[in-house]
Amino acid sequence: MRGKFITLEGIDGAGKSSHVEWIANRIRAAGKQVVVTREPGGTPLGEKLRTLLLEESMDLRTEALLAFAARQEHLVSLIRPTLDAGTWVLSDRFTDATYAYQGAGRGLSLDRIRQLEQWVHDGLQPDLTCYFDVPSEVGQARRRAAGRDLDRFEREAGEFFDRVRAGYLARVEQSGGRMRVIDGTRPLVEVRKELSEILASIGINEKKT
Repeated sequence: MRGKFITLEGIDGAGKSSHVEWIANRIRAAGKQVVVTREPGGTPLGEKLRTLLLEESMDLRTEALLAFAARQEHLVSLIRPTLDAGTWVLSDRFTDATYAYQGAGRGLSLDRIRQLEQWVHDGLQPDLTCYFDVPSEVGQARRRAAGRDLDRFEREAGEFFDRVRAGYLARVEQSGGRMRVIDGTRPLVEVRKELSEILASIGINEKKT
């Protein structure tokens, strides 16, 4: 049986990354094998491209093409073989991020992104995407509070993240129920309660002791 593909999305500072291992552990507790990965990255070549994407200034089309180059390698080398082997895949970001960041955020034609998506995905889409939604000012405050060096995306102004957020919400409307919106401003316990309910909808239930 094919594994399921779950992705996590949100603007920088939405808090999604803090739930990655918790979700992975819930999947394991349900008796499933899961591989945790991220984008850009996920493979040795993808991680090299990630460094370029996060640190080097470049033309917008170059940025989008590099993102999809890393994604192609990710799909061929990790995601597809893992799913075909019956193991689940949990990825911190996937193609929805390209629509939100390069599309809505930077203004790249959504039709161009769609063409690349069709070419690279070859019909594959996540089974579930958890989108952590926070206002741009909340994300900005969290990024500042993290106390680490910020990459070139994280250093963008609030207006950029307003556009990115709007792009994500547009994707939610177009997703046919694949993308589930989670209010990332709520306390951790409330967020994880909702995550538990969402995971239960795809067969990941908390084991009773």
